Amino acid sequence: MEMTRDAFRTGPFEMDGCDTVVKLWALRCREKARQTAHRSKELGIWQAYSWAHFHDSAKAIGQGLMALGHRKGEPVQILSEDRREWIYCDIAVAAIGGIPSGVYTTDSANQLAYLMSDSGARFLFVENDEQLDKYLSAREKMAHVEKVIVFDREGLATFQDDKVMFLDELMEIGRTWGLENPDAFDRALEAVRPEDPRMLIYTSGTTGPPKGAIITHANIMYQLCAGQDVFDYSETDELLCFLPLCHVLERVASCENSIASGCTVNFAESPETVFENLQEVGPHTFAGVPRIWEKIASRVTIMRSEAGWFGRRAFDLALDAGLKVYDLRQEGKRPGPGLRLRHRLLDWLVMRNIRHMLGLARARRCTSGAAPISPDLLRWFWGLGVPLIEGYGMTETSAIVSVNQVSENRTGTVGPPLPGLELRIAEDGELLVRGPAVFAGYWKKPEKTAETITPDGWLHTGDLGRIDNHGCLTITGRAKDIIITAGGKNITPAEIESRLKFSPYISDAVVIGDGRKYLTCLVMIDQENVEKFAQDHQIPFADFASLTRAPEVVALIGEVVDQVNRDFARVEQIKDFRLIDILLTAEDDELTPTMKLKRNFVNDRHKGLIDAMYQ
Repeated sequence: MEMTRDAFRTGPFEMDGCDTVVKLWALRCREKARQTAHRSKELGIWQAYSWAHFHDSAKAIGQGLMALGHRKGEPVQILSEDRREWIYCDIAVAAIGGIPSGVYTTDSANQLAYLMSDSGARFLFVENDEQLDKYLSAREKMAHVEKVIVFDREGLATFQDDKVMFLDELMEIGRTWGLENPDAFDRALEAVRPEDPRMLIYTSGTTGPPKGAIITHANIMYQLCAGQDVFDYSETDELLCFLPLCHVLERVASCENSIASGCTVNFAESPETVFENLQEVGPHTFAGVPRIWEKIASRVTIMRSEAGWFGRRAFDLALDAGLKVYDLRQEGKRPGPGLRLRHRLLDWLVMRNIRHMLGLARARRCTSGAAPISPDLLRWFWGLGVPLIEGYGMTETSAIVSVNQVSENRTGTVGPPLPGLELRIAEDGELLVRGPAVFAGYWKKPEKTAETITPDGWLHTGDLGRIDNHGCLTITGRAKDIIITAGGKNITPAEIESRLKFSPYISDAVVIGDGRKYLTCLVMIDQENVEKFAQDHQIPFADFASLTRAPEVVALIGEVVDQVNRDFARVEQIKDFRLIDILLTAEDDELTPTMKLKRNFVNDRHKGLIDAMYQ
């Protein structure tokens, strides 16, 4: 359906005559019954599953929940790594008028109990025995839970519990109930309205208990309709699902957009195999958080260092040509014939092979989101021939607010807003957003909703930003992260941290200085690249902690800090730093599931290191 820009402000938002995600899903399943909807690896071999299988499985799950007494408007929680069953359950719950909500597999038993209690969910899907244990260890805090449904039987062959059943059992109950109530599922699906919740996404809770953001079908249908004008998904596309489906970015990319376009979603085996699966799938579009792009850049850096003199020289020449072409195009200029010829030749001889090794040879659009990324890193990927663009959004905007396009990319910005969205910068620099992407509010927290959305519909994002003459947005940091030094200087640390993370030797960084005389920094080194540096320079180390204490490693990071300092005013320069001596993972409190450092946790846990820099 063609929509004018003004029409995007009000809707209604329909695609192929459908005004809810579940109606669109049912239509795609009918249209593409025999075509492949999903692929996942089983015993090392990719297996394909059709749209008809998708429909029949989700329908059986939905009917099973109805048979167990699920009521419209009730949340259902899903605790699992990414897999096709996750999406089957997600759609099944939404199709019967329920509200699917995801739990991160890194969450503890107590965190699970909080989410189950806050949402009031009576039904919980879990992936395996490991996740089931979280429920069992805290079940006294979840007395209201009526049934836990487990995906995998492995390790649970003799397990019995009145409140626990397996997914295949639920589906069999659903099929039997469906024979007795043949039209119930379809009637429930048709009864879902655009204003009904499509999903419940819990925020990370870094500044308090997690809050459930209600995202409606209308919110998502707007994203899909607006995305038609911005993105170029095709039914022949292959996608790779690897970010947690609890996160709104992956949910919209791998579930909603695949339904809209009819493309195929491939599920990564695990978070540890993402890069191998990326090589195997070779997706046409690929969205990741900055940490993924930093790791890919680290891999290329290692490959370059391990190559011979000729290989390093060829790579450097190819990268230089790619960067020159990109810089000229950013300035609106056309590269000369000599540079174009040199770039094409070196790209074909060198960079084409690099992109194949990375699994990005077919990628016509790559996107970074969920956290700021270094503009230097974006530029570097374009030099590699990888069209990496940056976008911006948040849970409360149903995913995307603004995004660059490959054909019109302005590095350093997160692009113009989607059609129909209004942006405004408040007097204190905070970005405000209004339009059909703004969520419906927080679950059972009207006071928090009122604090976040003004009566006239403006969403307070908590992010600081500016808008340029082209209408493109630049995010400069989080309002709550502003550092006010003892001298009264206001400093947003995001840009400094972003520049530090461009170094292949730095995985993450947190700038300190609120209420202090000067800025300092805690640095998390990149294990892979720093270990390679230590081996190449014969620096002894026994483990990660000893690696961070090696004088040569400290000096290496000091050189990076000094180089970054040159680009900032004296008051913004880092006077001292310390290396965090533990290797952080998503299971640690300091990191979010999308691998962002939680500033408050880091400040508290490493208070001794911080204080030492100010003695």
